Amino acid sequence: MRGAVFHYDEDHDYGYINGVDGKRYIFSRGDLIKDMPLARGMLVEFTPDDGTAHDIVAVRSPAPSPNGSPQQHSRTTENRSAKSMGLWAYFLRALGDDYRNFTGRASRKEFWAFYLWFSIVFVALFGFGILLNLAISGFDDGPRTSIGYIPALLFVLVAILPSVALVVRRLHDIGLTGWLVLLCYTPAFGALAILIFGLLPSQFGENRWGPMPAGVTV
Repeated sequence: MRGAVFHYDEDHDYGYINGVDGKRYIFSRGDLIKDMPLARGMLVEFTPDDGTAHDIVAVRSPAPSPNGSPQQHSRTTENRSAKSMGLWAYFLRALGDDYRNFTGRASRKEFWAFYLWFSIVFVALFGFGILLNLAISGFDDGPRTSIGYIPALLFVLVAILPSVALVVRRLHDIGLTGWLVLLCYTPAFGALAILIFGLLPSQFGENRWGPMPAGVTV
C-alpha cells in the first residue's frame, strides 16, 4: 500500500502514515526495510497489518499518477523483521501529538490503550508517593507528609486535556457529537458513560468526522 508520512517522533521512535485508503498506520524505525531519513509528507510504500505499517520503503519517484496516488516502484530485496508499536504508541500519541486534537475519530483499541496505560502509570506513581512519604516520615510515628503524591497529581493534571480530547474523538467514531463528553464528568454517570462510549463499536465507513480509524475490523 502507498501513503505519506504524517508524523515521526525521533525521541520516542514512533510515527504514523496516512494510507491511500484513508486510514492511519503506526510505525517505528524498526518497520523500515532500509534506514532512511523521515520527513512529513514523504511518500512511502508499506505493508499494512492491523493498524501498523511494516516493510516501509520510500517511493523512488514521487510523481503522482493521474488518479492522485504515487506511481509504483521496485522494492529492495533487503528484508527486516518488523515490530508492532502496540498499545504504548497510542498512549504516547494521545499525550503528545493528539493532546488537543478534538477532531477525527478514535477506535476502541486507542481508547482503552490510553486508559490502560494511564491506570498503570498512575498506580506506579501513587505507590512511589506512598513509599516516599513513609521514607520522609522515617517509617515511624513522625510527622506525616503528602509531598510524595505530587508526581501522581501532576500526571493527572497533564492527562486531563488529552483524555477529554480522546473521549471526543471516541464519540465521533461511534457517530455522536463530542459535546456528550460532558456526561463523562458528571458525578453520577461519569464512569458508566466512559464505559459505554468505550465499548460501542466504530461506525462503519466514513462519517462526518472522517474515515474509520486504522486497524478497525468490521
